[in-house]
Amino acid sequence: MDTPLSTIAVVGLGTMGKGIADVLARAGREVIGIDISEAAAIQAVAALEASTARAVARERITEEERQDVLARFRTYSDLQAAADADLVIEVVPESYEAKQEVFRALDAVLRPDAIIATGTNALSVTRLAADSAHPERVLGLHFFTPVQAMKLVEIVSSVLTAPQAVEAVTALAHDLGKEPVAVGDRPGFVADGLLFGYLNQAAAMYEAKYASREDIDAAMKLGCGLPMGPLELLDLIGIDTARTVLEAMYSESRDRLHAPAPILKQLSEAGLTGRKSGRGFYTYDAAGSATVVRDALTPLESAATGGGREVRSVGVAGSGTMASGIAEVFAKAGYEVVLSARSQEKADTAKARIAKSLARSVDKGRMTGEARDETLARITPAGSLDAFAAVDLAVEAVAEDLAIKQELFARLDKICKQGAVLATTTSSLPVVACARATSRPQDVIGMHFFNPAPAMKLVEIVRTVLTADDVHATVREVTTKIRKHPVDCGDRAGFIVNALLFPYLNNAIKMVQEHYATLDDIDAAMKLGGGYPMGPFELLDVVGLDVSLAIEQVLHREFRDPGLAPAPLLEHLVAAGCLGRKTGRGFREYARR
Repeated sequence: MDTPLSTIAVVGLGTMGKGIADVLARAGREVIGIDISEAAAIQAVAALEASTARAVARERITEEERQDVLARFRTYSDLQAAADADLVIEVVPESYEAKQEVFRALDAVLRPDAIIATGTNALSVTRLAADSAHPERVLGLHFFTPVQAMKLVEIVSSVLTAPQAVEAVTALAHDLGKEPVAVGDRPGFVADGLLFGYLNQAAAMYEAKYASREDIDAAMKLGCGLPMGPLELLDLIGIDTARTVLEAMYSESRDRLHAPAPILKQLSEAGLTGRKSGRGFYTYDAAGSATVVRDALTPLESAATGGGREVRSVGVAGSGTMASGIAEVFAKAGYEVVLSARSQEKADTAKARIAKSLARSVDKGRMTGEARDETLARITPAGSLDAFAAVDLAVEAVAEDLAIKQELFARLDKICKQGAVLATTTSSLPVVACARATSRPQDVIGMHFFNPAPAMKLVEIVRTVLTADDVHATVREVTTKIRKHPVDCGDRAGFIVNALLFPYLNNAIKMVQEHYATLDDIDAAMKLGGGYPMGPFELLDVVGLDVSLAIEQVLHREFRDPGLAPAPLLEHLVAAGCLGRKTGRGFREYARR
């Protein structure tokens, strides 16, 4: 194991195997591709030829270098071809039987010092190693797809793995330009352990008809900055693969959040496994294609507009960052805005905050000085809600306290004209409770903006069982006019984004609490392996640990699922006053300003 890993066999030339072979050959390794399917071997060669041709066209490599890469990749149909390999990476289908068959055959072929790496993300590396003649040379090497682009590689040791094997494979990962993260042996490891629980909850949310597939995916992309929505990602990964991973996770954790949503079984057994079959949650123009085509579930564009009430003026109640941002958004879109606070001084301060924000936009060339002046002229600061008497839409953005919001809605009910739409920006409280504080619950709706409101494109539109159809239509139309993306959801805790985001964050905390992985490794895994703009602990410290705990408590109370109970470590940090960046310490420490 002290020798460099120069000759590497890849067993299984599916999507993952092809990608691994491509990366290895480009990095100067001799690559032996092995697959019982001649067609798969031919496709692997063709894929390498195509990717290297693109690299030549983009002047990243020369034609001579391309020919060298192609010469280093040879394909075979028999495992005997791996006899001279220093390392074998198996990426055959996710079943113990299939992998154990490969391991037994390799034991009869390989040198005793050759390393065997399994590419599993769902099965026990320890169990596979125990069945090998040389368990000390077996470890997990989990790449992420597309292999060429994704930087993360999880290196999984069992209790039997020799340290030299781990060192050799870690050095290889660095040579390939990857970021290796050492993890223990449990289903899903770090990245998939967090990712698949989130994907499962999204599938369950869709199955419950809480929101459309398009709205769930748009909400997570626009609300969290993710590169793909969860249902799109399930189609890419393969719904059958996701089901296998979740079943393995559930068998160990017995956490209901990991129990595969029934729809995953239904789609898998129907052969609707995602992109590779041409249909999963979405329909594609061909098997293996990424191009989504219209099907019976695709919403009609004409259904998104029409039937609403006229809105010319908007009242925004509140003087904080969110209220100021929402007022700015409406004023930019041409609406006359009344910005009401508890005093004229607070309202004037909020308008001054908007003026600073608009000045920054002018400095960055995003708007003209004239447009800034026109926008500011549309905003009237007021020290009383009485100024809302003539507005067509009243939006409250006050403290996230139900009693405060109910009192405010009772006042709006008396002040606002008949026919005015009353909207709450709550992110976690029941909208219907605000509605019942009025004599016109049919006019009340949720309009959940994301912070910072001027930059974030998403608005969750939350209708209660009492909300009138024309009120819903009005808010959808207005949301589109202010250049935001509306998604529809029902009145339950967390709506779409927080209901999916915070269980994922909570599970990350549990990983640290159980000493399974470090903060840094988890953050790196989710950024590099999941494409997240921030790791979970970076995000928790930005959001605020007290805010995060409050949302998790609301979710736990609403759904009564033990898996949603806030992690004790989070509760302890909040009790200690470690609330994140705003206090200088959360999961990490920050320099005080």
